[in-house]
Amino acid sequence: MSRRVLVEPEASTELEEAARWYEAQRSGLGLTFLAAVDVAVEYLAAWPESGSGVPGVPASPSACQLPVSRFPYRIVYMIASEEVRVLAVAYTRRRPGYWRSRTQP
Repeated sequence: MSRRVLVEPEASTELEEAARWYEAQRSGLGLTFLAAVDVAVEYLAAWPESGSGVPGVPASPSACQLPVSRFPYRIVYMIASEEVRVLAVAYTRRRPGYWRSRTQP
């Protein structure tokens, strides 16, 4: 059974900005990026425990991360009893852990 996925506003903004940037680089690449993120989100909705832990983030509440195929991004999320909360769509090569304050309820 898949869990409901809630994308936090900050993560949604990051996703939109990244898609616009990719689209500006090459026509259609932004849509390819969005499709790759959709696949990752569908996967984590079905198997939320499959992501890896995030170094430097306390075990409770625990944040997990799942890479986005073909792109240097990862989905950072937390698992709740009935939902998965996406905290960030994080670029892997800049500002590691900038989203840590988002782990607070």
